[in-house]
Amino acid sequence: MSVVEKHNAAKRRIVEAARSIVGERGFSAVGISQILDVASIPKGSFYHYFDSKEAFGEELLRIYMDDYLQKMDTLFSSDVGNAADQLFAYFRFWQETHVDGKTGDKCLIVKLAAEVSDLSERMRRILDSGTAKAIDRIARTIAEGQQEGSVQRGMEAQALAGALYQLWLGATLMVKITHRSQPFEKTWQASQRLLLP
Repeated sequence: MSVVEKHNAAKRRIVEAARSIVGERGFSAVGISQILDVASIPKGSFYHYFDSKEAFGEELLRIYMDDYLQKMDTLFSSDVGNAADQLFAYFRFWQETHVDGKTGDKCLIVKLAAEVSDLSERMRRILDSGTAKAIDRIARTIAEGQQEGSVQRGMEAQALAGALYQLWLGATLMVKITHRSQPFEKTWQASQRLLLP
């Protein structure tokens, strides 16, 4: 393994170790000393890997988005079934990510979007780019479903994908506010009405 590969692997290890605590408490509420503690690295090491806490946040979001998009690619594969099956497998994954007991493993997009979009333009751009790629994947799957007949053709795929993503994002916020799963149940039903022929 080259020096650069070792450096990048160490950065990833730090980010992955701290992801849970950031997902639980938020970006601003977690200090560098807490990141160091959870990652089990000495104090001076943080700035060897990251120029600032913001640079750490950027790397955290980059890695999170890469992992999230890879998970979407797995769910949107023909192994899962037709396009409608793939879309509902994704929605099931979305729901399961936000159930009780998964505090620090919840979607960082939902947890950090409002907070970091006001703090850091670079972090906001990473979220913007990542969510656009997620919506594009949903749109491709919808278009495939419209072609094969498993998804209704009533709406253009990209517009429907954006609407569904926003619907699930809003439902997730309501689940956080109400501490009940009813918003997910209603959103599941709305998704069925929007997608299924």
